[in-house]
Amino acid sequence: MTTPVRVIPPFGRALCAMVTPFTEVGGLDLDGAQQLADRLVGEGCDGLVLSGTTGESPTTTDTEKAALVRAVREAVGGRASIVAGVGTPDTRHSVELALAAEKAGADGLLVVTPYYSRPPQEAVEAHFREIADASALPLVLYDIPGRTGTRIEPETTLRLAGHPRIVAVKDCSYDFLGIQKVLARTELAYYAGCDEQVLALYAVGGAGYVSTVANVVPRQFRAILDAFDAGATTEAARLQQRAIPLVESMMAAGLPGTVTAKGLLARLGLPSGPVRPPLRPADRETVDGLLSAYQDLTSEK
Repeated sequence: MTTPVRVIPPFGRALCAMVTPFTEVGGLDLDGAQQLADRLVGEGCDGLVLSGTTGESPTTTDTEKAALVRAVREAVGGRASIVAGVGTPDTRHSVELALAAEKAGADGLLVVTPYYSRPPQEAVEAHFREIADASALPLVLYDIPGRTGTRIEPETTLRLAGHPRIVAVKDCSYDFLGIQKVLARTELAYYAGCDEQVLALYAVGGAGYVSTVANVVPRQFRAILDAFDAGATTEAARLQQRAIPLVESMMAAGLPGTVTAKGLLARLGLPSGPVRPPLRPADRETVDGLLSAYQDLTSEK
C-alpha cells in the first residue's frame, strides 16, 4: 500500500488548542492551566497551542499570554511542544507578542491572518514575513477566513513556504483542493484546524491536527492518527466517524468552541472557569447535550 509523503511534524502530530482557564471572578487561573496541560499531555497530546481562538486570545492581556506560556512550560517541561498564539490585527503588536512568547519559553508561534482591516494578499504576506523575521521561533500560519475575513490564498502560502522559519499551517479554510496544491509543492506541515477534517487531511499527507474537541477527548483523537499510521485505515475512519456527534455538538451547533469546551470541561470537573465577555456561558440544556455526546463517545470499550 502506498502512503502519502509526510513531512516530519515540527510540533508533533496531536495538538490541542487549549482553553485558557479562569478563576470564578475572571482572573487567569495558572494552577488550573497547569493541571489541564498535564492531563492533556498525559492523555496523548504532543503539543499545546496556547492563546489561540479557543484560548480567548482577544480578551487576554499581553502579560497574561506570557504568564500562561511560562506556567504551561513549567507543567509539561519537555514532554510536549508549546505553540503560542501571537496574531493580532497589528503587525507591530504581533511582533511584540512573538518576542515575549519566545522569552517565556514557547517552541513556536501561531499567527492568524490580520483581521478586520482585510489587507490584500501582498500585505498579508508582508505581515507574516515581518513576524517571522523578528523571532528565532518557527511560525505556523493560521488560515481561518471565516473569522478574519481574509484568506491566505494558496499562491501566497506557496511564496511564504520559502521562508526558513515558516514551517506549518493550521488550516480552517475549508479549501481541500487548495490545501493539496500546497502540500504537493512544499514541505509545509499542514495541521487540521477543523475537527471533522482530521483524518481526511492526514490521509493526504497532513501533519496532524490542532483540535478544540481534544480539550475533552484527547485520547480519542490521538487514536485516529495512531490507527491510520498502523495501517488500520478502516478503524481510523470508524474512530473519526464516532467522534462526529461530539464534534458537531461542540463546533457546529451555534456556539463558539471555547464556550462549549469550557461548559463541558466544567461539568467533568476539569479546569476551565468562565468565558470572558463578549462570550457568554453555555446554558444547562446545552451542556447536558454535550455531556450526552461525550458519554456516548467515551463509553465504548
